[in-house]
Amino acid sequence: MTALAVDATVRPRPARMWRTVLRLHRAALIGWAVLVAAVSGALLWAYGPGGNAARADWQRQCTGDMCSWSDAISLYHTAYTVAEMVIGWVPYLVAAWAGAVLARELERGTARLAWTQGVSPTRWLATTLAVPAALVTAGSTLMVLLHRLLFDAHQVPLSWNWWNDETFTANGTLAVVYPLLGFAVGALAGQLQRHALTGAGLAIAVMALARTTLGFTRPHLWPWATSVGADYETPRDVLYGDGGAVTSTGAHIADPMCRASETCLKAHDVTGFYSDYHPASHFWPLQLVETGIVLATTALVLAAAFTLLRRRTA
Repeated sequence: MTALAVDATVRPRPARMWRTVLRLHRAALIGWAVLVAAVSGALLWAYGPGGNAARADWQRQCTGDMCSWSDAISLYHTAYTVAEMVIGWVPYLVAAWAGAVLARELERGTARLAWTQGVSPTRWLATTLAVPAALVTAGSTLMVLLHRLLFDAHQVPLSWNWWNDETFTANGTLAVVYPLLGFAVGALAGQLQRHALTGAGLAIAVMALARTTLGFTRPHLWPWATSVGADYETPRDVLYGDGGAVTSTGAHIADPMCRASETCLKAHDVTGFYSDYHPASHFWPLQLVETGIVLATTALVLAAAFTLLRRRTA
């Protein structure tokens, strides 16, 4: 009988960690799929039959400044606003999930069990974040594309302003990158707290702080356009900024509130008025600059999370 030679250099096939992540968190991933399907369905309905019915009612009963909203118009507007609200809350849901899951696995010791099965701590954290992040990115991208489709069609003249926070986020790349920041924040918060509830709470608080801060700084991420004239004159559909008076030297000063008083205007050397604003053409510059900031912040938070994990498992 011939003995089979065994090559001692052959190592066991490494565990497919991504399959484990899918199996462990399939309930959350199924919930995410249902959420994406519901939002996508609402946006497609508003773009198609819902929008057609709302437009027909608007043309039939809304003349001049008088308009009574019908059920079709209300449903159309509700589908749009609810979809925006859900898209805007995705980063918080992601941050809470990541913070709770990682804290629970560290608290219960399931993470250490995985590390004894040939999975390094770095690989464990990377796969735990990368698999759901890929699925969330795909779903967010789909919702953004459908939201833009509905926003551009705009079948009923309602006040859907491109600079509103919910619309601005849902209409571009921010709706895709903010959830990635949520994963990073959750990864760090889960390690710092090591308790599901407090990990989720800390992650939500940090995400709220980050989004609020960037929301306040957003108008200043790109140079303002400025109009100067005999009065405050700006195009329509713009995000207004600062305004005031212009002197004969071209300096911008606070409005002295002279109204039509020539004597007051001359006393303050006012020759006109200026308005700072962002036109609709500034949407993508503002969007992409903020996207870059969010991605850079995500990278820094992830680096901190991996560094902390390596130090604690050294």
